[in-house]
Amino acid sequence: MDQQPPAGQGPTPPVDGPVSCYRHPGRETAIRCTRCERPICPDCMVSASVGFQCPDCVRQGSGTGHHPAASRPRTIAGGAVAADPRLITKILLGINAAVFLAVLANDALLNDLTLLGQAPYYPYGPVQGVAEGQWYRLVTSMFLHEAVWHFAFNMLGLWWLGGPLEAALGRARYLALYLVSGLAGGALTYWLAPQNQPSLGASGAIFGLLGATVVLMRRLNYDMRPVFMILALNLVITFNPWGGIAWQAHVGGLIAGVLIGIGMVHAPRERRNLVQFGTCAAVLVVVVVIVVARTAALT
Repeated sequence: MDQQPPAGQGPTPPVDGPVSCYRHPGRETAIRCTRCERPICPDCMVSASVGFQCPDCVRQGSGTGHHPAASRPRTIAGGAVAADPRLITKILLGINAAVFLAVLANDALLNDLTLLGQAPYYPYGPVQGVAEGQWYRLVTSMFLHEAVWHFAFNMLGLWWLGGPLEAALGRARYLALYLVSGLAGGALTYWLAPQNQPSLGASGAIFGLLGATVVLMRRLNYDMRPVFMILALNLVITFNPWGGIAWQAHVGGLIAGVLIGIGMVHAPRERRNLVQFGTCAAVLVVVVVIVVARTAALT
């Protein structure tokens, strides 16, 4: 029976044709561990001083006199390698599904939680919206979906884009990317859309994941054509002549996702946390400034 050689005990001989990750058979990759030379996929790549190492080689590197945390497997962005690399994605899917079912059971929630600048929902009714102090709508609207097709489209995007990103960035960084991108999409909608135009959906956050995916694939020297095709298709849908789509949320989320993605995967190792979370904080500050300025203009 053929077996993989133990990590660190000689290189893996070259093979013809595409190779698969030694921990995830079926995932083709062109990256190899710099110590044992076994093929590794993005989920298994751990940044090293030169190139990437596999989790086995990183674990074997403990006992060198460094703090134990220095030898723990890390993602390309410096996050901890988790046993379930899609946990946060599953939780976000669950929250979106729970809110969608809650709205189906009670239609009134849609008006209470959707993003609205400033307007009454019916003649002579109370004026509502973010400008009236209901800032929570910037968050709650990220988890609302009005129709099944809208919910299904966003959740497919979350699963396809979110899982690989969570594995590459780590849970905390991935969650920050998702939430800040969603807030950025909501803020741009609040700023540019008519004040009486309701808006809802996770599209801003999903476009943020798409923007970060472009940055990550460029960082890993992957073929960019598929992701550019997906991006172009989504932009065509965003600016379709039939309307009905809050393009501001898509553009705001995409810009935030690209900026945060650059900060996440290109941060220098010695100042990684400062640059990564500093980038998220900087985008969040811009979001707050936009919201405050728009509120001041409406009140």
